[in-house]
Amino acid sequence: MSDISQPTPNEVASDDVPLDQINVARPGIFQNETWRPLFARLRREAPVHYCAESEFGPYWSVTKYDDIMAVELDHGVYSSEKGISIADASPEEALPSFISMDPPKHTAQRKTVAPVVAPANLRNFEATIRERTALALDALPLNETIDWVKKVSVPLTTMMLATLFDFPWEDRDKLTFWSDVTIANVNDPDSPVDSMEERMAELHKMAAYFSELWAAKAKAAPSFDLISMLAHSSATRDMPFQEFMGNLGLLIVGGNDTTRNSMTGGVLFLHENPGENRKLRADPGLIASMVPEIIRHQTPVVHMRRTATRDTELQGQKIAAGDKVVMWYLSGNRDETAIEEPERFIIDRKKARRHLSYGAGIHRCVGDRLADQQLRILWEEILKRNMAIEVVGKPARVYSTFIRGIRSLPVRVTAA
Repeated sequence: MSDISQPTPNEVASDDVPLDQINVARPGIFQNETWRPLFARLRREAPVHYCAESEFGPYWSVTKYDDIMAVELDHGVYSSEKGISIADASPEEALPSFISMDPPKHTAQRKTVAPVVAPANLRNFEATIRERTALALDALPLNETIDWVKKVSVPLTTMMLATLFDFPWEDRDKLTFWSDVTIANVNDPDSPVDSMEERMAELHKMAAYFSELWAAKAKAAPSFDLISMLAHSSATRDMPFQEFMGNLGLLIVGGNDTTRNSMTGGVLFLHENPGENRKLRADPGLIASMVPEIIRHQTPVVHMRRTATRDTELQGQKIAAGDKVVMWYLSGNRDETAIEEPERFIIDRKKARRHLSYGAGIHRCVGDRLADQQLRILWEEILKRNMAIEVVGKPARVYSTFIRGIRSLPVRVTAA
């Protein structure tokens, strides 16, 4: 039996494959960047598409912008309670979190953590983010090959996570490791864990570490960090253990992966589009529209899944109660009927914020403005130094149907 996670030659050349045999839920097509023709065909011929057989069971693919928005905004018909990933977790592995809840519980838990990224607090973060970014850039060796992910994207996002959690500074690298473990695909040769059992063991270590922080925060006066907020809120202070682990994983991944991968993606996109790079150098004011364009073009979260709560219909397709409905953000962000020239990276794009990378409605990414702020400051500091960043090798991409991640990107930095 062939590895159903890997793209087959016929599937990459998708026009030769019967529609009912197309399965886009294969980690290999995202790691190998062979997903474009598959989703283009689905948008064109079957924007709401049923796949009867996959390693994740049967599922519906929603691939166009407006249809994804319709599912995203109707949480009564399309529930998050069964999970947000196409992959089903076993009862032992299921880690509920507020992103995989419906109102009213979702509303109360989200409201608990939202103040940490409120506008007033983002202003407080500005100077700290800028100082750390400047130090990271000034420490880069010039005229030699380095890994941008390791030298810039990971350290900056890890420091921000440590700040949000008021996490012990000397142990902050644990946050990056736990983020990688949370989203790990154990079939990936580069996975930080080799089995689901090992993954759960590491997440239990994470929970044990945070339990000590939680206990200390619960005894102290409330402070403006995520652990204190969770420990003191009536909506979260008595969470079951699995839910505690789930919310920790959600906040760590949410505060890490979008920003980390967009920091790397932006460098790659400007290298691939030298005209846009020249445009940016000539007008640094374009950073404001470039940041959301980077996030659209990268689409760090490939998909989100919902489950139909009752029989319904979408674009003429009859969806049964209990069916998996997968919103492919990566495809919606390439929808030609909603976004002009979506395959192009255009830093002065009109309506640049009209993308799906943060989701929409009640589940829109709670930290979207913080991610934007970190990316904005990074590019302001790069331009301030007139740094030239040349990509000198291919990016190594993560093997995942869920996160469109870049594991490494070799670059050479010069003072232009």
